[in-house]
Parts: sequence; C-alpha cells; structure tokens
Amino acid sequence: MDHKTITIKALNELGRFLSQFTIKSTQKNESVLLNDLFFDGFKHQIKLSKEHNGWFSEANILYAIENWAKLLTTETLDKWTSKYALNSITQKKVAIIMAGNIPLVGFHDFLCALICNHKIIIKQSSNDKHLLPFLVLYLTKVAPELKETVTFLEQKLEDFDAVIATGSDNTARYFEYYFKDKPSIIRKNRNSIAILTGNETKADLIKLSNDVFQYYGLGCRSVSKLFVPKNYNFDAFFEAMYHWHPIIEGAKYANNYDYNKAVYLMSEFKMLENGFLMLKEDPSYASPIATLFYEHYESLEALTETLNSDADKIQCIVSDSLSKEHLPFGSTQTPLLEDYADGVDTVDFLLKI
Repeated sequence: MDHKTITIKALNELGRFLSQFTIKSTQKNESVLLNDLFFDGFKHQIKLSKEHNGWFSEANILYAIENWAKLLTTETLDKWTSKYALNSITQKKVAIIMAGNIPLVGFHDFLCALICNHKIIIKQSSNDKHLLPFLVLYLTKVAPELKETVTFLEQKLEDFDAVIATGSDNTARYFEYYFKDKPSIIRKNRNSIAILTGNETKADLIKLSNDVFQYYGLGCRSVSKLFVPKNYNFDAFFEAMYHWHPIIEGAKYANNYDYNKAVYLMSEFKMLENGFLMLKEDPSYASPIATLFYEHYESLEALTETLNSDADKIQCIVSDSLSKEHLPFGSTQTPLLEDYADGVDTVDFLLKI
C-alpha cells in the first residue's frame, strides 16, 4: 500500500476510536482496534488534560474529540485529499509549533503534514500536551509504518526544512525573525465576528451562542465582536444567549467576568450585561473573556469595505447568508478539513516546500 492509503486507513481507525468519547457518554465499542490497550489510557489523558489546564473543561475536550471523530473517516479524508498530487512529494522535515488555546488545536496542522508524508517535529504548547502524543501512539500501533514519522520536541528546534508556527502577534514577530530563512506559515492573532441585521430568528441567535461561548470564546474561530445596525435592540440576543448561563459556574470564567466588569465600572464605560456576558461598544476585534464587543454600522456596503481592509485580523464572519463567503450561525466551531486557518492552504504549502 502507498503512504496515503496506509495513513487514511489508520486515521479512519483513529476516528472510530475517538467516536467512543462523546459529551453524552463514554462508551466502549468492542469492535474498535486496540481498545484494550488504549481506551482506559485515553480516559486518563482526558482527565490529565482537564486537571492541567483550567480552561479545558471535560465538555470542551469532548466537543473537540467529537468533531475530529466525525472528520476522520475514509470517505471524508479521500474527498479532502483527492485534489492534491500527494504522490509527487519529496519528504522533508516539517516543524510544527502549536498553540494551546483550545483542545487539540494543532491537530489539523499535524494531519496535513502526516498526509503529505513529511517527517514531523512537533513542539507542543505546555497548555495542551496530553492528548496528541497519545493519539499519535495509537496511530503508530495501528500502522507501524508511521512509527518514525513523528517526533515530539521539548528543547530548541534544530534541523528542519519548513515550519508552521501559531501564536500571538508578539510571538509572530519572533517567529518571523527566527525562521526568516525557511519556508513558513506563521499565524498571528485573528478573531471572528458576526454581522446582525435585526431580522435573525431566535433559532439563528441560539446557534450564534455556540459560536460565542464554545471553548469559553478562546478560539480564533470564536465570535468576539458583533456588528449591528443603528438602534439595534439586544433583548432577543440576550434571550438567545441565556441557555449558556451555567458557564459562569466555571471558576476561571467567573473570575474573568468579575475582573473585567470591575474594570469597566471603574472606568465608567457603558456596557450591557446579563450576569455572565458583557456587551461593550468598542472598535477592537479582540474582546476579553466574558465580553463581546459591538459596533454599529451605517450600511452593509460600508461595513463590507471596512472588513475587507481588516481581512488580516479576521478568521471567520458569520451572518444570515449576507455573503457566500460568510459562515452560517452555529458553524464556526465545527470546521471542515478544507477550512484552513487564515485561508492559507496548508497542504498546498507542504507540497511545494
């Protein structure tokens, strides 16, 4: 079998393994390969991940796992890879520096490098270091041919041909200098926004609530800002958000809510709030935890111009079909395999290095 066939077969088995771990229940499926070796161990890694990072609630970890389980099927992987000439690759050493803001956030970069048959050097974030090594171990047990493919690195990066690095605007400056002589994808801070017109249904706004609150709003695909028409009434919006009110029971979220609320009150900023979410009028795209910024627009045409000029700051735009480029409400946290971060085709980059 060629590399692509071996890898897709192994990833399909990984998807079957992951499908046992859902938000509703964790249930062992006896037909899953190597379950006796790995099932209890993965339960333990989920527990460790949750204990290590206060933002990684069990529900958020399982949400990420569920999404990957749905994507890692032979059919989905075949469809995704069919447009690429994967057999013409010269194997290189690809370093991947991963973020740790949400569970398994670096898995897509790993997947792209794996499918391209490169040697992969992974530098994980200390915030998300338990899940991926375990999943890689599962893959290499299912497909021993992949055993020499992946290395996890603690120390300084050396001896690599290309790099994919994800971080903040500050770390990006360091990355750009340090990796200036290598082919690279370097990702900076981006945020996602929603455009409301006032004509949204209750169902639309309830879906939007997931874009706002999933992963505590820490992902680059999390909606952190609303654009609304003049005199927009937020009552229906707050009503649709309300079913997320248990989020305030998380200590880290509650601490951020209390702190940011105190800052706004002391600074005499105007804001709207409902006990677990604050809305503040602000021109910035990146809002603090437990806060959504909003801005009024004069016309959708003028807003489109503004957003086009700020395209390098924006990851996703959600709306009720205002543009074919926009995502529907409720879909930002379930990206497809072809939804590349920052709109840069990672597989295409890895084919050309």
